[in-house]
Amino acid sequence: MRDFDAVRTLEELAQSGQTVFTLADLRGMLTRDEEKTLSGSLRRLVRYGLLERAANGVYVNPRSSRGCENLLEELARALRRGAFSFVSLECALSEWGVISQIPQGHLTVMTTGRRGVFQTPFGTIEFTHTQRRVPEIRAGTVDVGRPLRLATAKAALRDLRRVGRNLHLVRMEDYEDILEELADAGDGK
Repeated sequence: MRDFDAVRTLEELAQSGQTVFTLADLRGMLTRDEEKTLSGSLRRLVRYGLLERAANGVYVNPRSSRGCENLLEELARALRRGAFSFVSLECALSEWGVISQIPQGHLTVMTTGRRGVFQTPFGTIEFTHTQRRVPEIRAGTVDVGRPLRLATAKAALRDLRRVGRNLHLVRMEDYEDILEELADAGDGK
């Protein structure tokens, strides 16, 4: 496929809001030719600013109409395709108001896939492996309408303790208040 066709394809994808692509996604969309041709096309598309390399094998369409909303979560999902991943640890506890600091440009994710830290142009994604089974994970997370599920306050604190992270940021009185509210609402998670 010629670069002009690739530009048109990326523009159509941008209009539909598709933002993050893996190398496999792009291979299927942009070329039917040899791998060498795809590599050359990707280099040119990055140089022209039509794609931005976020991590090895993961690209961002900067012209997407969805912009940067939940971009780190979309990148995390692409980096760990095939694994069950969810926001937990400090990021989840911050969202639940159990820690006062809000992580900026850093996403903490529990995953059934490999652990690892990815420095991207958009922020840092930290994956921590969990051996819990998917039904147990689902029971301790909620769908908040974003690319990744969010650990409940109780599950995020449990994850923080399991992986041996520092608990000094956790305001235990806030955590206890949240647990009481959940119990009153009939949701003890």
